[in-house]
Amino acid sequence: MLESYVTPILMSYVNRYIKNLKPSDLQLSLWGGDVVLSKLELKLDVLEQELKLPFTFLSGHIHELRIHVPWTKLGSEPVVITINTMECILKLKDGIQDDHESCGSNSTNRSTTENTKSSVKPRRIQQAAPTDPDLPPGYVQSLIRRVVNNVNIVINNLILKYVEDDIVLSVNITSAECYTVGELWDRAFMDISATDLVLRKVINFSDCTVCLDKRNASGKIEFYQDPLLYKCSFRTRLHFTYDNLNSKMPSVIKIHTLVESLKLSITDQQLPMFIRIMQLGIALYYGEIGNFKDGETEDSTCHNKDMLGNIAGAEDETRVDTQYPAQYKGQELYSQQEDEQLQGWVSWAWSFVPAIVSYDDGEEDYLGNDPTSTTHQQKAQTLKDPIVSIGFYCTKATVTFKLTEMQAESSYYSPQKVKSKEVLCWEQEGTTVEALMMGEPFFDCQIGFVGCRAMCLKGIMGVKDFEESMNRSETEACFFICGENLNMKGLTYLTNSLFDYRSPENNGTHAEFILDAANHKETYTEIAGMQRFGAFYMDYLYTMENTSGKGSANQQDFSSGKSEDLGTLQEKSTKSLVIGPLDFRLDSSAVHRILKMIVCALEHEYEPYSRLKPDIKGESETVLNPEEVASLEEYIPTRHTSVTLLKCTFTIFMAEFNLLDHLLPVIMGEKNSSNFMNTTNFQSLRPLPSIQILVDKINLEHSVPMYAEHLVHVVSSLTQPSDNLLHYCYAHCYLKIFGFQAGLTSLDCRGSYCIPVPIIPSFSTALYGKLLKLSTCWTKRSQIAITECIFELPNLTVQATRAQTLLLQAIYQSWSHTGNVSSSAVNEALMNEVFQTIGVKSKNPLPTLEGSIQNVELKYCSTSLVKCASGTMGSIKICAKAPGESGKEKLIPLLQGPSDTKDLHSSKWLNESRKPESLLAPDLIAFTVLVPQYMDYCHSSGSVIGTK
Repeated sequence: MLESYVTPILMSYVNRYIKNLKPSDLQLSLWGGDVVLSKLELKLDVLEQELKLPFTFLSGHIHELRIHVPWTKLGSEPVVITINTMECILKLKDGIQDDHESCGSNSTNRSTTENTKSSVKPRRIQQAAPTDPDLPPGYVQSLIRRVVNNVNIVINNLILKYVEDDIVLSVNITSAECYTVGELWDRAFMDISATDLVLRKVINFSDCTVCLDKRNASGKIEFYQDPLLYKCSFRTRLHFTYDNLNSKMPSVIKIHTLVESLKLSITDQQLPMFIRIMQLGIALYYGEIGNFKDGETEDSTCHNKDMLGNIAGAEDETRVDTQYPAQYKGQELYSQQEDEQLQGWVSWAWSFVPAIVSYDDGEEDYLGNDPTSTTHQQKAQTLKDPIVSIGFYCTKATVTFKLTEMQAESSYYSPQKVKSKEVLCWEQEGTTVEALMMGEPFFDCQIGFVGCRAMCLKGIMGVKDFEESMNRSETEACFFICGENLNMKGLTYLTNSLFDYRSPENNGTHAEFILDAANHKETYTEIAGMQRFGAFYMDYLYTMENTSGKGSANQQDFSSGKSEDLGTLQEKSTKSLVIGPLDFRLDSSAVHRILKMIVCALEHEYEPYSRLKPDIKGESETVLNPEEVASLEEYIPTRHTSVTLLKCTFTIFMAEFNLLDHLLPVIMGEKNSSNFMNTTNFQSLRPLPSIQILVDKINLEHSVPMYAEHLVHVVSSLTQPSDNLLHYCYAHCYLKIFGFQAGLTSLDCRGSYCIPVPIIPSFSTALYGKLLKLSTCWTKRSQIAITECIFELPNLTVQATRAQTLLLQAIYQSWSHTGNVSSSAVNEALMNEVFQTIGVKSKNPLPTLEGSIQNVELKYCSTSLVKCASGTMGSIKICAKAPGESGKEKLIPLLQGPSDTKDLHSSKWLNESRKPESLLAPDLIAFTVLVPQYMDYCHSSGSVIGTK
């Protein structure tokens, strides 16, 4: 009978995760075709053990569970599992970095194991029984596979809550449904075949609402904030590719999610809580919290059963158990890697892969095989890691920042209500987040978007600058623009995704993945990223290669600090960020809204998730032999970051209103924020003068050792470390600016700019700096540089007339002085003098003061004993340009050097124009300054005082 094969599969899942079930009653209900279970309690310890999250479940309930099994049409209709109202509450584990009691004691682990074993006993009895002679084993395996691959899961009203400190984050999904689809992603009854080793599934989420509220000391929420995300629907496509019909695990897994419209709303009270949630994600990413505990045994890791097993479609238990002994089961493979403590997000994320693709781990003793046998070890090594591709795509995203204020009702006894006002909006088009990984040695994440802009909305802090009565244009409201329009760019952000009709999966072919670091860098260049997106592109690549040849590598080996592990792993982390052409306009409205957001973000009392460890001076030093030092020199893991900005335009307008005296003290930590809501009549100043800065390219590179603490302890213990080892003990930073130029311009009533008046012509410069990591470990090495900086400036010229100087001064004073700007400081005559009318020549050209310097190089270095600064300057020139006869300018030098003064007494020397000296000429200025630092010399004097 088919019931004897299907029933144990369904019962094992239900009994595994739900408390207080009677298997006999459940089995009878299943044979009847329908099961209805009400008011169920989840086994929280099982969920914690299998999800391996750094969270603990406070509660978990299912209001109603329905299972429908069409026994007469199992080969053509799906099994439907419906969950009505499921609620779970989570919180961060207490003492998360302590002993592993936080994730369950030994008794909990034992109870989990016993529950797991008890849940599979009925299945073993059924499977050990002789099969029906009318149903050949091959047919049974094929039918069971079809049933499992087409299970439909429907969840109505899913509620998840996360609580921490005063934060309550709740997620409410009205409905979520998972079902199998065909080639065109339409609902269908499909199966894996020899000709098409592919399984496709779709998950639709409807009306997802995310709320972020603040609770008081008693745990109650006094005022409910606006939802962070309100009724957002998105769809997920899953694509599994298998090597053959008998594969227990897909070779390629693609999980891509598309959101057409994502509208986020953040209030001033939600902002610090939202940043707190983001910091939690970053801390998990770097493994600062949520590390797997020392002493966590296979007992707590081998039961990584799949909660999404039916979604993945690989949970063919009868096929696995009848064709493969239990020692070949894949979960045992991963329990070997998880015996050691894992750090970092890559290892943590990769631990979910066996669960997603549904390894079977519950029948270790079936057929009487030993899980630790030699055959198991040999087979486990032959199983390769699958390629996992995860993607998130959003057509248009909007983030709105709101300010809230309390409003009392007319009645005295009525509760206060919160009224919010939108003041800032961020719009983004064509967003892509893609992650590609294959085991722990390879992980890549790419993020990009096509275009974005930021706009001012209603008035802020009592200044009605963008109220409806002002009728200011959208051009004035938009202060940040980057990238291109999605209508012009096309759907490039969906390239090679499951939502791209041109992708290989949607055309019946297999996708090709680049899993080699060198080939990856050649393919995913900055130019390619900008061509696909246009506004922003980030590529994060982590690679790890084990050169010792001892099995699979683990990134914990180096960080363990063992000398025998040094040099055996070649790890590297590279992040490349490219920002496309952007226009950033800093006017009063934009500046005060940005600063207000910063003030709101600082108004919290949350403790950081991870604190910097104090430098340990007395730690035992690691001594390496020459062979280990040579091995260490071959390769040292590093983290390298590169940030590039292309074609940037920064415009700083004169302040039309100035409220910095209410915002800056809070940012500087001087006083608490005051509720300043004094309504001010806003008067738009036109024409509005401004400083416009243009930069062709800005490049920032930063590198740091991946495991600085252990590397420094090893290198500092060496008597004479090489320059190469010392180089990797520093954090290096290199800033290069190309084509920097500045000028004056003005904005008229029509919203257009006049032709810029140059103040600083184009120039380039560079700055390099390095900082020694864990400087306290080098106290005995007074000659080692702690900080070193080098600044280079080939040339710089500044030129301005008297009127331009007065206008620059007025712009500066509008920001430096509090209060409203006096229009008398910038009159019409001054503006006409600075900005000449196009096509009209001035009768009396104004003299210009010009200053230039060349070949400037400054150096700074500090050690534990002394601070040193030195520098050179090739030449300097300050002169006045006066209009002369026949349109030629006269140069009147005020200061020039180096200069030949042998003809200084003659009038000819004053009138002729002299060119700067050649580059081979001696420098004009060269200086060196040494400042000793105060320190305790007792430990480094080297003298020994003895007594007899």
